[in-house]
Amino acid sequence: MNISTLLIFLPACFALNMAPGPNNLLSVNNATHYGFWASCLAGAGRLIAFSAMIALAAAGLTAVLETSELVFFGIKLLGAAYLFYLAFKLWTARIQNQESDSAKPRNLVSLAKQEFLVAAGNPKAILIFTAFLPQFIDTAHDVAPQFAMLGALFLALELIALAGYALIGLHLRRWFDTPKGKHLFNRICALLLSGAASVLLATRRS
Repeated sequence: MNISTLLIFLPACFALNMAPGPNNLLSVNNATHYGFWASCLAGAGRLIAFSAMIALAAAGLTAVLETSELVFFGIKLLGAAYLFYLAFKLWTARIQNQESDSAKPRNLVSLAKQEFLVAAGNPKAILIFTAFLPQFIDTAHDVAPQFAMLGALFLALELIALAGYALIGLHLRRWFDTPKGKHLFNRICALLLSGAASVLLATRRS
């Protein structure tokens, strides 16, 4: 893979990483409630999901998703349903339970699992690995090492993106430090997650 290809890939890929979406919104929310490092460590869940998608794309197994409307619709439906569930949990969260968040962070495994499920249930992420990454593959050379390199770069940029959104959440924490502010922030996040779920339901295969 030549330098000119990488110079095109890196900014285009980072733009995708930084685009507002369900996982980045979770990073903001987790940082606001549990702190910067808890949010970053929870992001391991999405990195695991994306790593699995990249491996499937490299193996050509995701061709099933591109040809099967039923499978694609199933993933889309489950992903949207989970986002609506998270939105409902935030909307109905009891503020008195959240006042001790900074002192006693939520179980990191639970937060990472949440990130994993949101990423795995997003067919738009699958389309990125089946439609975006292959555009930068030179079929005249061995495909596997190229896919591995592009996948590793994507994950590295995703790590930067989730840390960036966690920093945003850390600064928002100062604005929503009161019980009333936390209540408002939960409602805002719930509405945004519901919007993301609606957009997900409208996603069509290209």
